Amino acid sequence: MADRREDGGSGTAKGSGGASSGAKASGAKASSASPSGAGASAATSSGRRSSGEDKLIARLFGPLATHPGALGLTDDAAFLAPPHGHDLILTKDALVAGVHFFPDDPPASIARKAMRVNLSDLAAKGARPLGVLLAFAIPPDMDDAALDAFARGIGEDARDYGAPLLGGDTVKTPGPFTISITALGAVPYGTMVKRAGAKAGQAIVATGTIGDGALGLALRLDPDRPGFRALDAAGKAFLADRYLHPRPRLALAEALRAHASAAMDISDGLIGDAEKLLAVSGLGGEIRVGAVPLSAAARAAVAAEPALMETVLAGGDDYEILAVVPHDRLDALSMVATAAGFGLTEIGATRTGAGLAVIGADGAEMVLSRRSFSHF
Repeated sequence: MADRREDGGSGTAKGSGGASSGAKASGAKASSASPSGAGASAATSSGRRSSGEDKLIARLFGPLATHPGALGLTDDAAFLAPPHGHDLILTKDALVAGVHFFPDDPPASIARKAMRVNLSDLAAKGARPLGVLLAFAIPPDMDDAALDAFARGIGEDARDYGAPLLGGDTVKTPGPFTISITALGAVPYGTMVKRAGAKAGQAIVATGTIGDGALGLALRLDPDRPGFRALDAAGKAFLADRYLHPRPRLALAEALRAHASAAMDISDGLIGDAEKLLAVSGLGGEIRVGAVPLSAAARAAVAAEPALMETVLAGGDDYEILAVVPHDRLDALSMVATAAGFGLTEIGATRTGAGLAVIGADGAEMVLSRRSFSHF
């Protein structure tokens, strides 16, 4: 699950919420927009009263509900038949304005982030998407144009990633804009790639580049830092986009099932998430900082301000895949990642014992003031 960052009320946050309690996200039912059940009703040509929520759902999300099990978002629940011989994989993340995204981020980008942080979890488990359930709470200042853009972002990602909208819930809130998505996927029986399962003496690998999302957030919060002043406009735009638009590595899902011993997506920071994976597997390990893959923009920012390396390692918002792989399977997995366009880098190794050592370029163990993001 993804958890993102809070920053003292600055109107930003990190990622996609491990806070995943009790959201009503099943089926296609719209709940009342107020405690009194208010929601203007109008008579249809058949004489049935149509609520304001019904109209909103029909206009914005009905066209997106193309899966037969969604029933056109006209029922209290959806249905889904798991593929024969497969396990269902389920994950949920919640995003809150001012905690996981800036309140003034484009609504379509907020929608895409909400979709993608969930799909990233499916990718890391080796699953292919089957669909999503969407619940969101609309604040008073969210107008029709913003809702239209939000729905468009959900629909485009649902189409592009093969994750159709199956149902959900809509409510009004006096508080911030809040989104909760449940993503459903499938893997052949017994093949989900768990965090547990790593063995000593195996390679620790990461997809893509690390730190771009966290640096994109830091750039938004303090654009005058020395590291960011060193970047050109293209470099700043790249980091900002990586924060707004995660890239779920679904193209690697099948290969992870075939070759990885353990895997998870990196949401709370490379170091902290690696520690979580190793702890569940009952192992220790080391990560070599000099081997961590950086984008050109991240490399330039860190060169100008070395203190930003801690943001890269512990900031999160990466939504890359962290995996443990036997050495004789590395080439096969790397070939798939390279063909998909994002690559795979060996960054460390597992060992017996406990704890994760972070080894700097000088060969000495680094001491970090923090090792991951945490809401609590």
